[in-house]
Amino acid sequence: MKAKILVVDDDYNIADLIRLYLEKEQYQVQTCGTGKGAIEAFHVWTPDLVILDIMLPEIDGFEICKQIRKVSRIPVIMLTARGETFDKVLGLELGADDYLVKPFEPKELLARVKAVLRRTLSQEPDAEEVVYPGLAINKSDYSITYQGKKTEIPPKELELFYFLASHPNQVFTREQLLEKVWGYDFLGDSRTVDVHVKRLREKFNHEASRWEIKTVWGVGYKFEVR
Repeated sequence: MKAKILVVDDDYNIADLIRLYLEKEQYQVQTCGTGKGAIEAFHVWTPDLVILDIMLPEIDGFEICKQIRKVSRIPVIMLTARGETFDKVLGLELGADDYLVKPFEPKELLARVKAVLRRTLSQEPDAEEVVYPGLAINKSDYSITYQGKKTEIPPKELELFYFLASHPNQVFTREQLLEKVWGYDFLGDSRTVDVHVKRLREKFNHEASRWEIKTVWGVGYKFEVR
């Protein structure tokens, strides 16, 4: 059976258009126009993906994304009317998997939905863990233990951290990281990687450690072990 998708947008015409395109592809779709309604639908209907507008009555999309990430790793695609870098960065920091600026082509949104679902629904749980002094990243339960304390971070940040730490001292371009972590058909731009690296550096102070996420100017990033 096709995936269940929750579409949250207070513009009825946009929500209905998205629903029609998704149902044409045999997805199960539920639409909602308010923040409170979205949170209720998420808990009751348990969708496989959420398409989430930022500007909503009652509770905005940022807060909804934050609440979803407290309990679930399901993919979230955020919609923004303004297209401002701040909106995109904040959405990614809160754990959104992708974003799309209005107005958009429904076919582009459909392509992003397929790409995100192809990645997430095909992932099998594993028991892999990478361990360094003061740091353990476990992908089986999406947990990070840093300096003896468990730390919660958005799923994509953890996946990026895990991938880099799994390949110590190996340099990756932003495009390679987009392919390896977000999927070969991710339609975002390379700034997505920069945002996630910035957040990881802010959360994990590694000055006294024997490892760090290092920028290789003109190339990309590496997890350097000294």
